[in-house]
Amino acid sequence: MQDCVGYTQSGPIFHAKTRALEKLLQKHIPSENKADSLSDYPGGVQLIYPTAPFRLSTQDIPGFLSDETDESIDRWAWWTREKDCDKYKGFEQGLSNIASVIRANNGIDGVIGFSQGAAAAALVASLLEPGRRQVFEQMHKKDPQTLAFPEEWCDLINMIPNGLKFAVAYSGFQPSHPAYQAFFEPKIQTPILNFIGSLDTVLDETRSRALVEKCTSEKSKLVSHPGGHFVPNDKRMVSVLIAFIRECVMDSIQHL
Repeated sequence: MQDCVGYTQSGPIFHAKTRALEKLLQKHIPSENKADSLSDYPGGVQLIYPTAPFRLSTQDIPGFLSDETDESIDRWAWWTREKDCDKYKGFEQGLSNIASVIRANNGIDGVIGFSQGAAAAALVASLLEPGRRQVFEQMHKKDPQTLAFPEEWCDLINMIPNGLKFAVAYSGFQPSHPAYQAFFEPKIQTPILNFIGSLDTVLDETRSRALVEKCTSEKSKLVSHPGGHFVPNDKRMVSVLIAFIRECVMDSIQHL
């Protein structure tokens, strides 16, 4: 299972912030062969925390207040926004890095992301869906301004032929530039659990709901939590997460 970190975070920082959530996942999907564990996962859950490829400068971070310098700052992004445009700089490189992580780990079953990482999680789920490559090729042929299917992902669709079992997006959003249309048209079939904070002042709720609208699986869910721009780890929210993962994994096993 891969975790995609949020804008300004690194893999180790995100790991530290979500360690409690990781422990709860490992508790409910343990490596021991317990009656309530998932027998198809005898080794339990392994979480991967990659660091995004682009080191940010202080100018890249809105409202940045710190004594840190550009040389010492440990803040990262999967991509950055181009000036006065909804298109992203470094977008393809960010996706290429994610592909390398998946390949190095011989595939993944699901992906969990926060903020920009949640948007990336939805993109990963889309790219690995059966038939998505053909959608990209047809759309790019019709309109060369749209993104071509990234070559680094061609072997991964053979490695994971049925696509991901699930994705989880905490405070996610849909990249809205027309260049990224093939990710979302047709809508994403992979089950996605979307969490939105009702007090989130960093990301406008309409942007998160735009992503929700692109998730068409019957198992996809939207959950609002009474908090801001963070990953909730209270008992109720974790129970929702565990139930969702179990449902998606068990359903995929039964259809093998």
